[in-house]
Amino acid sequence: MDDAQLDLEDEPMRDALTGLPDLDMAREKLADWAQNAGQAPDEPNPATRVHALLLGLRRFETVNLAYGSATGDGALVEVAGRLTRFAEQELTGRWMAARAPGGTFLLIADEPCSRERWQMFAEQLADRVARPLVRRGGTLRLSPRVALLRVLQGESSESVLDRLAQTFAVAQRHQGLRVMWADGEATRAGRTAAELEADLLKAIDRHEIEVLFQPQFALNWHAGPEGEQADERLSGAEALARWNHPKLGRIGAGALFAIAERADHVVPLSRHIAEQALKAAAAWPAPLRLSLNVTAADLSAGSFPFDLGRALGKTGFPNDRLTLEVTEQVLVSDMSLAERSLSDLAAQDIRIALDDFGAGFCNFRYLKTLPLHYLKLDRSMVDGITEDPRDLAVLRAIAAMAHALDLEVIAEGIESEPQRLAVAREGCAYYQGFVRAQPMSAEAFLQLASEQ
Repeated sequence: MDDAQLDLEDEPMRDALTGLPDLDMAREKLADWAQNAGQAPDEPNPATRVHALLLGLRRFETVNLAYGSATGDGALVEVAGRLTRFAEQELTGRWMAARAPGGTFLLIADEPCSRERWQMFAEQLADRVARPLVRRGGTLRLSPRVALLRVLQGESSESVLDRLAQTFAVAQRHQGLRVMWADGEATRAGRTAAELEADLLKAIDRHEIEVLFQPQFALNWHAGPEGEQADERLSGAEALARWNHPKLGRIGAGALFAIAERADHVVPLSRHIAEQALKAAAAWPAPLRLSLNVTAADLSAGSFPFDLGRALGKTGFPNDRLTLEVTEQVLVSDMSLAERSLSDLAAQDIRIALDDFGAGFCNFRYLKTLPLHYLKLDRSMVDGITEDPRDLAVLRAIAAMAHALDLEVIAEGIESEPQRLAVAREGCAYYQGFVRAQPMSAEAFLQLASEQ
């Protein structure tokens, strides 16, 4: 990738390498959303609705030279996955990630957001992308650059892309500059890292940490005279955390836990979220299940199984209706300790799910040694299953492997009816996604449960 201004030309509608939409699809969305890109009157801070950023890697051509184009392609796929997973965690409105030329990625979002919040999002995204990437040839250390802007009301998509491209080219030439606004400002101070960490220490007592619930549904596929059908029933929900910051607005789980990690506050935060989620779930009718995400800090604390058991006893939520979701990233920090802790939890009738399966380079040892009950597919594993036969074949192979290991498959990120039918046809037992429901409050989920 050179430092010249990007030439944002038309490409096919979906990128063959990453599976992301291309710029044609992003242009259409951007043009539609930009018509209503003015200030949101109900926001406590000045906030426009439509935002965009362009992310790329500085001197990425050296990766191809050092490790080969196959490794370079793999790195781009990983960056695409990190970007989409982070956006899914942080953004509550509509958004789209797209592949742009030169190994860059475009992200557009349609939700009220202050300038400070969008910059914080970009900085946290850059941190996520910059995490070391382990490959057989060595460890890749990526250097992301981000150009960002807030879309002007009625601004054309070509103007947005042009402003981003020019700003990105400037950011590429500065060795120490990772994030740059399209108006030429490198930063505009909102809250410093130290201030955010201090804010978080008080956030629990101020009741700023909100727990939302993403509904999950059980699937039953069958074919009849009227064609294929996928009956469903509400099976439970995954608990998700949001920080309602008084000055920056809503902060998603990814940024929230990144701040908590810097403040050495992950365990208290995770314990608070678990207690609030269990307290809410205690009012759910049986057999609805609750899924909680487990962090590396949780498993590193030897008292975690005991603390969780105490929280279960305090709230009265049954052990056998709780699922703990762990990711590969959590497991690699200390595999032996994770195995012991998860085995202790499984012995208490708590179920274990391997989360974000397919998002990274899964060590199949996990499937052999951990007391797993579910494989939870990353959304990247279902994005292209209705258009690409290879994507569908991968899903089919994963489902067959899971069934051979007596594991049930949960598909996340289901956003269309064809996707829902496809995962049901291939034997996925459960799914979650915006096709049926977005994350909701405890009260809204209880109402949904009563209707079901």
